[in-house]
Formats: sequence, C-alpha cells, structure tokens
Amino acid sequence: MSKKSSPDENLDIISRWRLVLGKDSERHGLGLSDQGGGRNGDGDLGRIEDLVGFLFEQGDVGDAGLKPPEDRQGGAGASTMTVPKWVDQVSELFPNNVKEVMEKELVKRRGISELLEKPELLEKVEPNTDLVKTLLVHKDLLNPKARIVARKIIKQVVDQLKEKMKLQVEQAINGAIRRDRHSPRRVFKNLDLKTTVKRNLKNFDQESRKLLVERLYFFASERKRKPWHVIVNVDQSGSMLDSAIFSAVMASIFYELPSIKTSLVLFDTQVVDLSDQLGEPVDVLLSINLGGGTDITQSLQYCRQLVREPGKTIVVTISDFFEGRPERDLVDQTRVMFDSGIRMIGLGALGYDARPEYNRSTAKKLRKVGMDILVCTPERLAECMGRIIRG
Repeated sequence: MSKKSSPDENLDIISRWRLVLGKDSERHGLGLSDQGGGRNGDGDLGRIEDLVGFLFEQGDVGDAGLKPPEDRQGGAGASTMTVPKWVDQVSELFPNNVKEVMEKELVKRRGISELLEKPELLEKVEPNTDLVKTLLVHKDLLNPKARIVARKIIKQVVDQLKEKMKLQVEQAINGAIRRDRHSPRRVFKNLDLKTTVKRNLKNFDQESRKLLVERLYFFASERKRKPWHVIVNVDQSGSMLDSAIFSAVMASIFYELPSIKTSLVLFDTQVVDLSDQLGEPVDVLLSINLGGGTDITQSLQYCRQLVREPGKTIVVTISDFFEGRPERDLVDQTRVMFDSGIRMIGLGALGYDARPEYNRSTAKKLRKVGMDILVCTPERLAECMGRIIRG
C-alpha cells in the first residue's frame, strides 16, 4: 500500500504545480501555500513567482518593470517589481548556478536600458558571454560610468576565456612550429628520428642490412624569427557576434606567441585592420560595429595585400558566408589565394556552444577551390592550424 499523503504534503505539491502553471491556474482553484517558512521555504513561494513572472509573463513592461494590473495579485511579493529589486531578490533566493541562468534571461528579455544606465546594477550581474554580447550590441547607450563598468565586465569574461583556451592553443601551435623547421643544434633530445631515417634510406646497405646515416636531423628548440603569418579575418554581421568574441581572444593568444606573426581584420562592406590592437582584445571588441552589409571578397583582397610569404601564411575567415556581392567573385578570390600557396580556413562558427547558421551552398563551393570549412572550438582550430604548419 502506498503511504497516504498528509494535508501539508498535498498543499506543498499543489503550490509547486501552481508555480509551474502560473497565475492563470488560480482560476481553476490552484493557489499558493504561502504560510511560514524562511529562506527557500514555503514563505518564499510568492516572491519566487514574482521573480520568475518578471521574466516570462506577458504584458506591457517598461524600464521600471511594472507588472500589468491583472497580474498584481496573489502571493506575498510586492505589487511592483523593478530591475534593482529583482537583482537583489534573485541573489537572496536562488543558488549561484540558477541565479546566472535567470540573469541571462533578464538581459535577453527586459530591463536592458536600466541595466545599461545604472552601473550599480551591472556590477551585481554575474559576468558571462551573454552579458558581454548585450553590452557590445548596446554599447552606444552606455553612459560614461556604465561604460567603465562594462569594460571591466568584458575584460573579466575575456580573461576567463583566454585562460581556458591558452594552454592548449599554445601547445598545438608551438609544438607544430618546433617541428616545422630543422635546427643545426645537435642535441639528442631534439633528434627527429623519423626524418633522419626517411632521408637516409638511400644509404641502406643490403649486404649488412644496416642504415648508413649520412646526416642527422634535429627539431629546432626555438625560432628567432616569426616564420608563420596568421591573418584572422572576422565578419562583423550581428549573427557572428559569438564567433567575433572568440576570434578576438584567439587572435590575442596568437599575438603573444613568439613564433607567429598575427594580423586581425574586421569587415562588413568596409575593412578595418586592428592588428595594432591585438594585445588589447577588449578594445578590439568595443571596436566592433555590428550590422550592415557583407563583402567577404573585399576583405580577402585586403588580406592578400598583407601576405609576404604565401607558403607560410594562414588566412582564417570567420563568416556566415552570405556574400553581398556576386558569389563568383568570392569563389574566384579564394581560388587565386589558395593557388598562390596561402592556406585558407573558413569558419562558419567559432566557440564552445557554436550554433552555425551559415550559407552551406557557398561554403561548399569555397571548399572545392581550396578553403577548409570548419565549425569548431578554439582548441580544434589550433590543432587544424598545427597540422597545416607541420605539413
């Protein structure tokens, strides 16, 4: 036999269903049990509903966050809710992981102008990439004080991403560079056994069954010059904002590698070279101007002008590949660059939660003329570049 539920347990179940179903369920006799309780107890159910309802309920809600008149009933919460009150109460009632999810929804759904105008509110919101995207989209609405706070938030998120990506990216690129060119330093730990055997096979003595080694080959332990040039070419269209954030961070990591020369180009229908700002990825992100048309061909033509040694150059284009000019121009430009020896990589998306929405038809044509098309994490991009460098 199943255990019979007590009245208090039934009331608790009804209250929880009431929260799930929303205020309309009151018309069908489901009400909140809002008696007693402390932190996270039943006494907080009304407040929780107000906080969740502030995000999801329909109604004409302005910057002050006022609820529609028909929703100002029931529960123990205040009859009105503003963004400052909401931020404070969410911090009080929810654990950090839930708080972060709810704050992301707040940024997406309402109270944007109030957040942007009041630095004290921005400082209370957990920094994350969604908040960074919102700040970049609405950066022109920031007042001077909010702009200072926004820069700190963006820097914190950028630093977190960089720390996460840096080690694997450096290992992939530096490891490949060290094996890209041989060194005259005859240090046993740097011996390239595979190349040594391969290049001395012609000296194999059939009679003694021994390989007569004429020359030993060693990996270079370091490089005094920057042998490879990486050009990061980034689409500024709104749909590429996620990828643009990761691209700026990735380019700043490349910039710090002693063996890589790095250039950074942003484009829409115009081309902006931000190579001189590579050490300041926050400045790069604040320079992004979202929207407008797209001229990928023009950006590649500019990148071509930066190339000094085609065989040691990788052009990484991050774009949705919806070209604003005739597609044939883009295909022809890609073919010309690839035929000259430049390695071409095209990314439909770059990031950890990439949701690529790119022109697959155009991407397919670009692949046929030599561009590697990827949708990947920063680490996988570095591995791909490492394979290119190793040959």
